[in-house]
Amino acid sequence: MANPAITLKQLKLLDAIVRHNSFSLAAKEMYLSQPAVSLQIKSLEEAIGQPLFEKINKQIRLTEVGKIVLDTAHSVHRHIEKMHAGLDYLTGEVIGSLDIAVVTSAKYFLPSFLGEFLQLYPKVIPRLTVTNQATMLKALSQDQHNLYIMGQIPKSLKVKSRPFLENILEVVASPHHPLCQKKNISLSRLAKERFLVREVGSGTRKATNKIFSSRNITVKPYMELGDTGAIKNAVMADLGVAVLSRHSIRLELETGKIAILKATGFPLHRHWYAIYPSEKSLSIVTRTFLEFLMTKETV
Repeated sequence: MANPAITLKQLKLLDAIVRHNSFSLAAKEMYLSQPAVSLQIKSLEEAIGQPLFEKINKQIRLTEVGKIVLDTAHSVHRHIEKMHAGLDYLTGEVIGSLDIAVVTSAKYFLPSFLGEFLQLYPKVIPRLTVTNQATMLKALSQDQHNLYIMGQIPKSLKVKSRPFLENILEVVASPHHPLCQKKNISLSRLAKERFLVREVGSGTRKATNKIFSSRNITVKPYMELGDTGAIKNAVMADLGVAVLSRHSIRLELETGKIAILKATGFPLHRHWYAIYPSEKSLSIVTRTFLEFLMTKETV
């Protein structure tokens, strides 16, 4: 009896399960019931002839065979994307899906850009994923999205990058903080404050550490928070000072809930980057959105 055929749907499910490390979350993403997902994976394992997952300490893990099948799934995905890119080029119409991943700090401006783009190209179907730096790098290495918006170019991966918007980093505090009345605050004085920081690996945290270390000053984090919104709330509660992108604090500055400290060496001027794997063939939708981003100026 011939082995059952392997389907693209099964390979997509395998990828979703590994990304979420969960059958139930993969089912939710693919709009299926969990039993249906389990049945599809069972059929895939029957087609392969070996198990793809194993349980270790109640956690699901890919077997060595599963890892090979997942690599193949990613390869198939890249070839299909390349085919669609070629077909889009022939038709010339900006229509189809646009899957973008952004780090949390970029969520304060990217949705408005996406809204403008959809006004120009209403047949585009968007998907926006907001995540932290570590998850973003993993997704980029596995080519899970069309485009990645980050504040730094990863050196460990082969990627192409396009800077498109200035990212201005400011030292901020509660308006009631005593340093709000000071000018030319030295970095050594600033380092004595309670610093609220992002997780290790964050682009903002790296840029902050770099300017302090250039003066042989060490900043000891008072509190580490994995989300820009959480840091803003902590700053407004006067729990400490932080370095944040100006894009993320526009509303708080306008309403007087956060103040910018006049510190030596600040603001830091960086850029936002649109990034994608070097070998990736961009669809006409992705290329059009990328060119649209290039028209954006500092806001």
